[in-house]
Amino acid sequence: MSVANDLAPPAAPASPTPEPAPSYWRDTVLRHDLPASIVVFLVALPLSLGIAVASGAPVAAGLVAAVIGGIVAGLFGGSMLQVSGPAAGLTVVVAESIAQFGWRVTCFIVVGAGLLQILFGLSRIARAALAVAPVVVHAMLAGIGITIALQQIHVLLGGSSHSTAWRNLIELPGQLMSLHGGDVLVGALVIAVMLGWKYMPPKLRAVPGPLVAVVAATVLSLVLPAEVERIVLSGSLFDALQLPGLPSGNWSAVAMMVLTIALIASVESLLSAVAVDKMHTGPRTGFDRELIGQGSANVLSGLVGGLPITGVIVRSATNVQAGARSRASAVMHGCWILLFSVALVGLVEQIPKAALAGLLIVIGIQLVKLAHIRLARRTGDLLVYLVTVLGVVFLNLLEGVIIGLGLAFGLLLWRVVRVQVSAVPLPDGARWLVRIDGSCTFLALPKLSAELAKVPAGADVTVEMTVDFLDHAAFEAIESWQHQQESGGGRVDFVEIGSAKMADTTGAPPARGFGRATWDELLGPWRHQKSGSDALNAGVAAFHRSHAHVMRPHLDELRDRQDPDSFFLTCSDSRIVPNVITSSGPGDLFTVRNVGNLVPTSGDDSVEAALVFALEELAVRSVVVCGHSACGAMKAVYSGADADGGLSSWLRHAEPSLHRFRADHPVARAARAAGFDETDQLSMVNVAVQLETLHRHPAVRRAVAERGVEVSGLFFDIAGARVIEVTVDGVRTITDRDEVPVTV
Repeated sequence: MSVANDLAPPAAPASPTPEPAPSYWRDTVLRHDLPASIVVFLVALPLSLGIAVASGAPVAAGLVAAVIGGIVAGLFGGSMLQVSGPAAGLTVVVAESIAQFGWRVTCFIVVGAGLLQILFGLSRIARAALAVAPVVVHAMLAGIGITIALQQIHVLLGGSSHSTAWRNLIELPGQLMSLHGGDVLVGALVIAVMLGWKYMPPKLRAVPGPLVAVVAATVLSLVLPAEVERIVLSGSLFDALQLPGLPSGNWSAVAMMVLTIALIASVESLLSAVAVDKMHTGPRTGFDRELIGQGSANVLSGLVGGLPITGVIVRSATNVQAGARSRASAVMHGCWILLFSVALVGLVEQIPKAALAGLLIVIGIQLVKLAHIRLARRTGDLLVYLVTVLGVVFLNLLEGVIIGLGLAFGLLLWRVVRVQVSAVPLPDGARWLVRIDGSCTFLALPKLSAELAKVPAGADVTVEMTVDFLDHAAFEAIESWQHQQESGGGRVDFVEIGSAKMADTTGAPPARGFGRATWDELLGPWRHQKSGSDALNAGVAAFHRSHAHVMRPHLDELRDRQDPDSFFLTCSDSRIVPNVITSSGPGDLFTVRNVGNLVPTSGDDSVEAALVFALEELAVRSVVVCGHSACGAMKAVYSGADADGGLSSWLRHAEPSLHRFRADHPVARAARAAGFDETDQLSMVNVAVQLETLHRHPAVRRAVAERGVEVSGLFFDIAGARVIEVTVDGVRTITDRDEVPVTV
């Protein structure tokens, strides 16, 4: 055998034959998408017909839009599982457009709206459409639902709908006096089936309720002796295709209608896509691509005589619930509608108009959701909801939405651009306190002036400003009052806690200061911006300037006594700030610090003295030992390196912790399983050993027995700013509610 063969690594064992990759067509399309597409088709067919009838458009226009929405938007849209087609949300707008411009010009408007949607998608502003207040969208849908119901109740009763909701409302009593019995029975059956279908057995509910309702009503209409008005299709679906017509004038109104349809279709599609994303775990929606896909579908639909298209939550939710996995389901549902419309036109013409009216009445009522009304009431937006609904119903959709958005914006402005101002004398009677909290703008000048006028001339005043926005008008008002107060012999001291400062107002345009800057200023380290006594003096000056005034009342209660909650033993490490990591304040912690947070059993009386004093004189309610990550003392103990001076003798108090760590202490195992390195494991074991030492201390045992004092351990992970509980036999994560073990 050659040398090369001797040195060659042994041949790898033959790998097993790889399993064939799963087939997309077999495992996704045929198994999941095909059955789902049939279910969605059965739901979409009657809805598309009903929406066309309610809009006053040719019946075939609803089928054209359903086919194009399924195929084009399904292929090119950004949502994998959203199903598009004619939607109830645009029924009122389309009906208004047809009444004002005619059907062929409305098709031209649909083309323009589609082009505008494509521009929206290409300009990457799709997510901006989601900035519409949800309460306005909910109210818009409710207003559309009420309008549809008012229109279709006349059709169900055997008459014709009127041009406005007000006319439909006032003409309703007369329509009730001249109702047609056959139409009423057919429509009532549809409503009964739609409302009661959810109470059917689960296996029966697998068949879509709208399909069952329309089929049952159609069968009933065929056996009834009374005459029932039915859908009329002029030829096949291909015969209904027609090019749009150009407007003869009034281009401004046409442009406004294009913008209205584009905005409503875009917002409805994007909101539907967001809702669909919450229903499945597959790929998320690409919002810009979704608008391009919707726009492309609308351009084609308008060019061939179809209704405007949006993403429809009813069909999309049905698609997800039926088990669809890809966009193939939406595309196939469009193909089924096309096949049905071409091959079974005679069957479509047997459907009574009253059946579709009953279907749309139920859909319209379902757009008014009690959950949305309760949410609006809970969030204080009920007025916006009601005003928007009334505007959509009794004016028109665009005006109602604009009024609702304006009211929502005004309410938002009132809530956000507010300021609380108060001026009260302090208990000593010699000084006044003025508090200004919030956004201080020219809108606050009446309240600001009224409160500042309460301060007597010449009085000394502390002005506490927790302000996140300060404009020039408010600054001038405060500064003018300050000069007037000081000219009368008074003194005005400013305590500026907020992120918007008086000194910054004159140097630049006003800008909102965010809370993070204030937290960084209060909690962030000096970071060596200054050195030595300069940094310390600057810190003290900042304390006096910013929050000494806030601390003063709390400290005043403690000036003659202290009542700490906890004895807190921690390391001398400068990175550990006990009051920060425990969210405590002055007087809460009786803190003792030493290198390595050790409890010596002999040779040092400092911890002993502090512990006994805290337990017996201050009656603390808990005893805490807190270690930390990257501890220099534990590194020295772990490495066994000699330290200079008295540090070596001090660290001998940590030798029991090192022995327990090397003996595979349970805390070490738990820390290792949680991903901590050896030094941090030793730090946690050290906390557990100090807890054992404390439990043996006579004063601690007596306090535990007599007063129920708790003894606990903490470990501060510096890099993660995370505090972990350490027990004598494990580590646990501290949460807002329960303590969940890190390891089992």
